[in-house]
Amino acid sequence: MEFGCHLPVYGPAATRETLLAFARRMEALGYDSLWASDHVVIPWRIASKYPYNETGDFPLPASANFLEPLTTLALVAGATERIRLGTTVLVLPHRHPLLAAKMLATLDHLAPGRVILGAGVGWMREEIELFGVDYARRGAWSDEALRIMRACWREERPSFRGEFVSFAPVGFAPKPPRGTIPVWIGGHTPRALRRVAELGDGWHAAFTSAEKMKGGLAALAAACRAAGREVKSLTLSARLGLPAQHDVGALVREIRALAELGVRHLVLESRVRDLADMTEIYERFTRDVRAKL
Repeated sequence: MEFGCHLPVYGPAATRETLLAFARRMEALGYDSLWASDHVVIPWRIASKYPYNETGDFPLPASANFLEPLTTLALVAGATERIRLGTTVLVLPHRHPLLAAKMLATLDHLAPGRVILGAGVGWMREEIELFGVDYARRGAWSDEALRIMRACWREERPSFRGEFVSFAPVGFAPKPPRGTIPVWIGGHTPRALRRVAELGDGWHAAFTSAEKMKGGLAALAAACRAAGREVKSLTLSARLGLPAQHDVGALVREIRALAELGVRHLVLESRVRDLADMTEIYERFTRDVRAKL
């Protein structure tokens, strides 16, 4: 299994110095990837329910620093050589698909073949509607955006005619060095899993457990059958919270259980206090947990 680290993209630790030092240290420790989350703004009033905790409250105040992910990954790309760079997840309705395709292709050109697009439709109505996307139609909008991005990366003269975006043939360069950028789609709803089967290269499950993933994998297998493909053609990845004081035995068992389900890439997310604290957490994981897997 490969392991990635969530970058300190929010709060007081979201600084150039911390990002560069953390990225270089994680690459030196042998981690496989670095990841950034996506919020462009944080509204002062949020009625939407945050899906990743029991209260439904977004865990950051509106005044918190939250770095734009692709800009952040560009900085990190220049300070590293081999480690892969991913979004967990890029909220597709936040950016026009042509612009997002160009930004990702540029990043992949400057960090050759290292980019992974973790993509999702988003959960915060207040933020998504700021960008002119109907929240109720964000899934259909995102499906169209993914098709546009694929066309831009693969075709010599990409063009598109859709419900939301249409354009005549355009020149689009540079292309990704590998011919495309892998797309790992987030989400757990039936529609999200159909999106994985129809448009994705992988499934990126957030804050899950092996037990919770079993049901999702059964639904994903059904979606793949309907789409005429096999689950084994997809990369299975998961985002997992990494406690500062983790139970080594329990964490080893959980990771082994995820591996048995076919998960091949695990993105670890620790608390974000400062460089020393984060580095110590990931060093301990390397020494006490990864060494036992």
